[in-house]
Amino acid sequence: MRFASLLLATAAATVSAFAPQQSISNFHASRSSAHPSSTTTSSLSAMPICIVVEAEVKEDRMDDFLVMIEANAIGSRAEPGCIRFDVLQAEDQSNKFYFYEVYESASDIAHHKEQSHYAGWVAFKESGGTISAVSKKASGKFMTE
Repeated sequence: MRFASLLLATAAATVSAFAPQQSISNFHASRSSAHPSSTTTSSLSAMPICIVVEAEVKEDRMDDFLVMIEANAIGSRAEPGCIRFDVLQAEDQSNKFYFYEVYESASDIAHHKEQSHYAGWVAFKESGGTISAVSKKASGKFMTE
């Protein structure tokens, strides 16, 4: 699936009740005070890194998945550098999910991948719980504040 289509599908998906850990305006405020010359509208170096994951879960593993992904989302939001971790469920396919993750930097993503709640996602995939899982990384350009 092309990345633009994935983002469109993500926007159209039903949002699960997961709130962001840090608002994007707090991110911009912290960036502008740390980097007074940077702007919040066009500088890729000053913008966060976004991850969009599309996962299709085996229907007989949905209960396990929902417990695991809620723990992953809660744990991820508590990490320093995690601005947002949303879990969305497709309206037209109940076993298809999208994760929308926003991190301040690549080192924050590396830190995230070292956490036990992330290991739960890796173990779930390795145990055969997913039909497919595709991850895309993008740099923030023009993001909602």
